[in-house]
Amino acid sequence: MDNQEAGRYWNGAAEAWTALTRAGFDIYRDGLNTPAFFSTLPDIQGKKGLDIGCGEGHNTRLLARQGASMQAIDISDIFIGHAKVKEEEEPLGIGFQVASATALPFGNEQFDFASSFMCLMDMPDPEKALAEAYRVLKPGGFLQFSITHPCFDNLYRKNLRDEHGKTYAIQLGPYFKTVNGELFEWTFGNISAEMHAKYGKFRVPYFNKTLTEWVNAILSTGFHIEMMNEPSADDEAVREYPGLQDAQVYAYFLHFRCRK
Repeated sequence: MDNQEAGRYWNGAAEAWTALTRAGFDIYRDGLNTPAFFSTLPDIQGKKGLDIGCGEGHNTRLLARQGASMQAIDISDIFIGHAKVKEEEEPLGIGFQVASATALPFGNEQFDFASSFMCLMDMPDPEKALAEAYRVLKPGGFLQFSITHPCFDNLYRKNLRDEHGKTYAIQLGPYFKTVNGELFEWTFGNISAEMHAKYGKFRVPYFNKTLTEWVNAILSTGFHIEMMNEPSADDEAVREYPGLQDAQVYAYFLHFRCRK
């Protein structure tokens, strides 16, 4: 599967994804992943930034609210359409456009930083996306991105639960098997019956790399790794979002900050 085909599947999921995330069903984003990302983000006030794989623009808008001048791209025209409508309703000066992360429509050394939230693991060639991010960054600029944790996002994963329904361990495998675009159907675990009936499940491709492959891809691009983080849900987050309890047992996400 190539990047354009993968993008078409995500475009097909974009309407449902936008509706469900804006309705608050993505608790792992709202209660864990995004807060953890911003807790380690350097000061971006007055900086020029690029959000790669912006989806419907939720996190791009959070970046803009921290004082950054933002441009954003996504391969899905439906996602970009929703992002533009939101920008018209609540202007933050963000420029949204349809483009691939592997062919950014910007000149060399244009940005002080780039971000990417949960995008790079959903394409067959993230190495090209890393190279493009490196190209458009100014010397000394950084790329900070989040992905599903390669050690725990396997083809098979089963939560093992105690008599109270709490996760105490997981079964995983296989870690080393390469998967290039196998299609999976899934949706958010806490989705209401009404929303499930309306939107069904997402049908999107799965790709994987080992942790070693991710680190080597970053380093071979020319970046040096400045920060890594494996967010864990604290007790306060679990009280607000009880479904996050399993994120106290294993890492759903992995964050990198890479400096040019």
